[in-house]
Amino acid sequence: MLDLLSITKRINKTNTNTMKKPMLILFLFASLATMGQSSKGITRDWTAFSQFLEIESESKKKFKVIASVKVDTEDEAGSASLWARVDNKNTEVGFFDNMGDRLITINTWKSYTIEGFIDKNSKRLNFGGICIANGKFYFDDFQLYIENDKGDLELVEVDNSSFETRVSLGEIPNWKQGKVKNYKSFAVEDATNGKLALLVEGDGVKARPKAVIGNIEDTSPQIGAMISMLEDLKTRVEYTVQNMSQYEIDHLHDEKANRIGALIMHLAAAEAYYQVFTFEGRGFNEEEKKKWDVALNLGETARGEFKGKDVQHYLDIYNEVRAKTIAELKKRDDKWFEEMQPSYGMSNHYAWFHVMEHQSSHLGQILFLRKRIPPEAELKIPETIKD
Repeated sequence: MLDLLSITKRINKTNTNTMKKPMLILFLFASLATMGQSSKGITRDWTAFSQFLEIESESKKKFKVIASVKVDTEDEAGSASLWARVDNKNTEVGFFDNMGDRLITINTWKSYTIEGFIDKNSKRLNFGGICIANGKFYFDDFQLYIENDKGDLELVEVDNSSFETRVSLGEIPNWKQGKVKNYKSFAVEDATNGKLALLVEGDGVKARPKAVIGNIEDTSPQIGAMISMLEDLKTRVEYTVQNMSQYEIDHLHDEKANRIGALIMHLAAAEAYYQVFTFEGRGFNEEEKKKWDVALNLGETARGEFKGKDVQHYLDIYNEVRAKTIAELKKRDDKWFEEMQPSYGMSNHYAWFHVMEHQSSHLGQILFLRKRIPPEAELKIPETIKD
């Protein structure tokens, strides 16, 4: 956890070095725990990186995000953009812009801008960059301005704004980056400000059809339709939880509720069960029970066990289970879907429909819980006692 006193000092210093201190209250949490690339990670045709700040304002105020970007790609779908999103106090999205109507594809440095607003309902401002499909995507010189009570746009410090703190082991210091397969980050000496810039490279990224059911390569029609629906719902789960803090993931709504981290584990466990049930015609063996039973059954034991891990820990487990599901389903066809599991009197198709609707059910539960998480209590620093 960041020391609140140091945050206050840093904000005051930033305001002194730029303009007069604004009345707008900023609690800057830009020194984020980074999430580097590994063999684990989700599979999709885009990646993003970001910083955020907790923010409050009694009135509507403008903000502006500026950065330099260029793109080197031969992929027709390859592009980059800036993005900014305001999360409101009720956990719903306020302002949002990802430059979807003006994607960046040119191979020369150029400055781009997103302009938005915050208001009395705003809680958090997120901003960063997006890379789509294959190519080399360069970013440099991020700047953030927020309107003060006089109507002037004031510069707010962005940690490692020009990526002069070098990318190490694929991690971008002071920026949060999700684990997405086929994307890697580097520091390059091709900059618009300072000596270094950020390069995010996508290689071997396969475009995924948008807003369609089926059309999955190397699958029969019904298998393809099921995979696309399973993946769509899983993506919704990931989108809902991916920016949640440790406090939010571990929050317990009441003594009979489940933590959000436990619910993600439950989704993975249930899917793992239906893998052995439909692919092998059995239940969990003793080793599998030891691994999955707590997550499968939830309850008091799960409330004690599934906490203290960040959200990516749970998503990595979920991703491993899903990768096996897709690989095994692709080995089968629509005729296999029609086969019955006599012990339960259900077809394989119905079993995987149940996995799909199970995701939907618990996604609704996660959304319910997320909206009811109280603000994290601020650390109260006692005043220094003077002699």
